[in-house]
Amino acid sequence: MSLGTNLAVIRKKLAFSQDDIAKRLNVSRKTVSLWEQDISVPNVYQARLLANLYSTTIEELINGNIIKHIDNIVKTTEVREMSKINWTKTWSKKYPILAKYQKEVDVEEYSKEIREMINKLKKFHGYSELDSMLVLKDILYHEWKDNLKNN
Repeated sequence: MSLGTNLAVIRKKLAFSQDDIAKRLNVSRKTVSLWEQDISVPNVYQARLLANLYSTTIEELINGNIIKHIDNIVKTTEVREMSKINWTKTWSKKYPILAKYQKEVDVEEYSKEIREMINKLKKFHGYSELDSMLVLKDILYHEWKDNLKNN
């Protein structure tokens, strides 16, 4: 779903009119209409105000459908079934690099290093295979998030 469609869907769910949004953001109704038609986009300041007004995040405004879809999969799927999901294909819709990096990167080299980290977590902390993977995934996420803050 596009940003404009997400904006319109959320606005309607909350029973706001385009005029209501325009007044709250100090823009014209036409501006709100253009956003919802994907003809233009709100600036960062307006996007933050919209996210606050809609009780959501900017990321959910932009990619709400993908995030909600993944959240639903995670909530309703058993671990064994989740291993059958092609996460690379799912995420590559948002991040095209995931569809092509295998041709450019020595995956085996990185896999060995990751396996060593998994084994360390299992040995020194007594984590299961799954818990070790989840810990590494979370560490990578926080490293990425911290790097965004610093740049």
